[in-house]
Amino acid sequence: MSTDYAIDSRIQVVLIDDDPHLRGALGQTLDLAGLKVLPLTEAIGVAARIERDWPGVIVSDIRMPGIDGLELLTQLHTQDPELPVLLITGHGDVPLAVQAMRAGAYDFLEKPFASDALLDSVRRALDLRRLVLDNRSLRLALSDRQQLSTRLVGQSTPMLRLREQIGALAATKADVLILGETGAGKEVVARALHDLSSRRAGPFVAINAGALAESVVESELFGHEPGAFTGAQKRRIGKFEFANGGTLFLDEIESMSLEVQVKLLRLLQERVVERLGGNQLIPLDIRVIAATKEDLRQAADQGRFRADLYYRLNVAQLKIPPLRDRGEDALMLFQHFAESASLRHGLPEHALQPGQRALLLRHTWPGNVRELQNTAERFALGLELELEGSESPGMPVTGAGLSEQVESFERSLIAAELTRPHSSVRSLAEALGLPRKTLHDKLRKHGLSFGDSNSASDELD
Repeated sequence: MSTDYAIDSRIQVVLIDDDPHLRGALGQTLDLAGLKVLPLTEAIGVAARIERDWPGVIVSDIRMPGIDGLELLTQLHTQDPELPVLLITGHGDVPLAVQAMRAGAYDFLEKPFASDALLDSVRRALDLRRLVLDNRSLRLALSDRQQLSTRLVGQSTPMLRLREQIGALAATKADVLILGETGAGKEVVARALHDLSSRRAGPFVAINAGALAESVVESELFGHEPGAFTGAQKRRIGKFEFANGGTLFLDEIESMSLEVQVKLLRLLQERVVERLGGNQLIPLDIRVIAATKEDLRQAADQGRFRADLYYRLNVAQLKIPPLRDRGEDALMLFQHFAESASLRHGLPEHALQPGQRALLLRHTWPGNVRELQNTAERFALGLELELEGSESPGMPVTGAGLSEQVESFERSLIAAELTRPHSSVRSLAEALGLPRKTLHDKLRKHGLSFGDSNSASDELD
């Protein structure tokens, strides 16, 4: 048997025996039973070729030159203690086999043995292996869901759907396009895709294409050879090459020049990179995750983005919902960030008052999660809860009496409604469920004003 072989998921049984007659007979028995068998003459190199979640079993003789069955068992169980290993023994090897069973061998067969005994043991071992791998998969899925819930906080329908999509895409090799407004958490999603994938042990390289100067973007992404341009004295490994074996995250991809887009398209199609000034094509094993806050289809129609690159990127797409569409997730996120900030700064936690909760829920969060995180940080530091663009003044962090809290809550509700578009005072009063005269009194009481948009016909009595 050649030493140049692979052990993949199609192989169900690896059969190792240096006796060609016995190896041939056992291999034929397993083959006739419909099992995919890889017969080997020696155990050297076997453990290095088996991945931890390989779905097969090992059948090995104990007495072999080089590496015997006991040493092979030790090597295999170092990387996966639950891999079934069946040992074949001669009569004088029974004490060794018993020792191996205590060390974790699945079973041993004493020569001579019936073919049915071998098939029965192998089939039971394969059933056990499937059960072990199914349990691992379930545990991993549960761990991934818990990890996603910690990173992407929220129980709104859009967030539940997003976490489900991330979980499904993470296990694939597909490149992904992430769409989301500024501050929505595009890099957090990209990082989750990487960390939940089989590439988690590889590098995660994030680069903001919009922050790169046009003069260095190609060198930064693709690398360069010495002398490629003025000032290029040393070889530089580009971000794509540096991310080999892992994931490259390209944020603000819409800001790339058309020339760089051409090279990116070629890289995505051929999975090779060529450094500036070089002639060598370097194979790449990377996953590319791109992110944008723009409509790339519209940009393509306007000639600002290559249509072929858009369609190449748009195979798998994730849309991050803006915070304003996530309901009470804002409160969960705020509490999460505030608690983290209090812990980081060694400060006591502050409780949100009812009026403050109403403000958080009413705010439109133009800066999305990033804006909310900054607001929670200030709140944890004991500063006033101020929301950008809101007409209502910040509410104190410290507690207040019931009447003050009621007034504060009432004022926050009216102030929040004033931030919404209303064509008249009448529509504002209807939205709040108040008579116009009562609304007029409350506006004056709280120092608020409808503004100059009300017409003469809407003047309050």
